[in-house]
Amino acid sequence: MGSRPTRVQEPTGAFRVREAIAAGVSPSRLTRRDLEAPVHGVRSRAGIPITTVEAIALVLRGDQFISHTTAAELWGAPLPRRPGDALVHVTSIGTAPVMRRPQVTPHRLRSDTFRPERVRGIPVSGPARAWFECSSLLSETDLVVLGDYFVGPAGLATIDGLRAAIVPGSRSSKKARAALGRIRSGVESPMETRFRLVVIDAGIPEPAVNEDVVDDAGTFLGRPDLSWPDVRIALEYDGDHHREQRTFQHDQRRSNGFVVNGWIVIHATSMDAGRPTVLLERLRQAFVQRRLEEARRSAA
Repeated sequence: MGSRPTRVQEPTGAFRVREAIAAGVSPSRLTRRDLEAPVHGVRSRAGIPITTVEAIALVLRGDQFISHTTAAELWGAPLPRRPGDALVHVTSIGTAPVMRRPQVTPHRLRSDTFRPERVRGIPVSGPARAWFECSSLLSETDLVVLGDYFVGPAGLATIDGLRAAIVPGSRSSKKARAALGRIRSGVESPMETRFRLVVIDAGIPEPAVNEDVVDDAGTFLGRPDLSWPDVRIALEYDGDHHREQRTFQHDQRRSNGFVVNGWIVIHATSMDAGRPTVLLERLRQAFVQRRLEEARRSAA
């Protein structure tokens, strides 16, 4: 593939030093205080924000694209914060030299057929490919969270598409396949994924995700984050936004609707995600209560 830089339209007013000089701008002009150098070979207007990714995108060759976790973030995906996250992942296609810069983690893809997609004009891995690329960097749980996002309401990928992106025999293919088997559509937040995995790993039956619940008359009651409709148990994650007064009032009204219709509603917080022992015990107690109720009905 060619080695010419790819052209990226930047709303930041950033530009390549090489092109500015070729257009007749003097090198001394490029050192004035009204310009900043976000990365080597790029200038931007002082005071106008530009991300490292946007700056690196300006110096990509035609055979290079943003990949891995950086691409996933450009697709809006939720990712855990880890050391080294400030580095931009750049993949080079074919045998040309990879990008060597302090701000970049380089990768190589030996393929003559791959074509990147674009986000805001920046060439990036498509969602399914980015998901598989991340399998070499993320834990299995975080990979499930990422997959749930891509196949969820965002509609950026399908489970079949994720499956097709797995490269057989690669070092992370086993992890990717294990994560794929746990990905579900319909998930609306990372915490829903994490709590779903927590309860399954604890031996509790897999819950439904964001499934509509109606009462015996067919009146809509709500969509619990996680639920076991056959035994009328629901698990709701109360994030920080639930502390707002109007949200709190709405949640309480909805919870009352579930309770008067015979549901057990258990609430979880971010604290429970890291220390789920108490939450899991409450869930187990709820299932025991349902079994006892069923036994009484059978004996009556």
